Amino acid sequence: MTLRKGEKMTISIQEHMAIDVCPGPIKPIKQISDYFPRFPRGLPAAVGRSGSAPRPAPSQTSGSPAEHPRDDEEDVDQLFGAHGATPAEQPAKSQAPEELVDPEGYESDDCTALGTLDFSLLYDQENNALHCTINKAKGLKPMDHNGLADPYVKLHLLPGASKANKLRTKTLRNTLNPTWNETLTYYGITDEDMIRKTLRISVCDEDKFRHNEFIGETRIPLKKLKPNQTKNFNICLEKQLPIDKTEDKSLEERGRILISLKYSSQKQGLQVGIMRCAHLAAMDANGYSDPYVKIYLKPDEDKKSKHKTAVKKKTLNPEFNEEFFYEIKHGDLAKKTLEVTVWDYDIGKSNDFIGGVVLGINAKGERLKHWFDCLKNKDKKIERWHTLTNELPGAVLSD
Repeated sequence: MTLRKGEKMTISIQEHMAIDVCPGPIKPIKQISDYFPRFPRGLPAAVGRSGSAPRPAPSQTSGSPAEHPRDDEEDVDQLFGAHGATPAEQPAKSQAPEELVDPEGYESDDCTALGTLDFSLLYDQENNALHCTINKAKGLKPMDHNGLADPYVKLHLLPGASKANKLRTKTLRNTLNPTWNETLTYYGITDEDMIRKTLRISVCDEDKFRHNEFIGETRIPLKKLKPNQTKNFNICLEKQLPIDKTEDKSLEERGRILISLKYSSQKQGLQVGIMRCAHLAAMDANGYSDPYVKIYLKPDEDKKSKHKTAVKKKTLNPEFNEEFFYEIKHGDLAKKTLEVTVWDYDIGKSNDFIGGVVLGINAKGERLKHWFDCLKNKDKKIERWHTLTNELPGAVLSD
């Protein structure tokens, strides 16, 4: 750049900023942000400088002015955490051969900003249960004014109704590195669920005076799990992903119910156990239901076969653990049908039908198999999960 006599040298703001952060001669730049690269943690100094000569050891001196920009560039890498080591460790690392790392293997910006989550999953195939152990999180994003957070973890099975599938851990106060060591369990999980469902794990910040705030999430397709084998995960949290609202309506369910059957030779009768329900459809405005179960053994000429459980308030995953007995000969049982219906209790109006299931000789699939296993194995208690349907042939859908 040449100046006329008496003319003052002027420097643009871009050139001024470039002088402060960029070594070497001033060059025209489009955006000042180009001089502030965001290096992922652990990025080797060699990336972006392949083919350049290694930096000389500190004990060596170099009088060539061309080597000074290299020293400044190394300082910039240290400033942005490119080496991930203290300055005292640099001489030893500079002498070691540099290795290239796959850029896709680096932690993302979301990982460094939102944190990581350590957890394990176990599918108990025999008991139709999915055990989710939430161990700890590390480096969570600060959400409160004190630079900390009050984190908890929320689980949600997709696709499915949110409240019916939601489980959560306790809240830990004022920490960005919480340790829960808490196991949450989904019951009524079938092999079909393991093929088509996805577990959404969200980390949130609890706020007493406002809505709870979302920190980050991860999603695990259950088909990645092998039955009866624990799989450990340590995953970077991601930003919130949209939930597909156009999921197949054929996948909609009314819930699951765990039923036990046993024919007692001693008592000469059928013992029916209503153990629990899971993922029931929400029938009330608060997003929950007040469920109870009714059972009939049909045909029922005397209309004395009706039994009812107690009502469980405000839950979509009730535990009943109630048993009922029908006095009947074993030979007559093959002609009978057991109808099980789940209802939502309402005060002052008709109760809402949630779903039902039929076990007997006219049933199909698992429902038929459960009935025949009971007939073939006297004095043996057999438990099975069954999917509730929104239509029950032969049943009166009113209470």
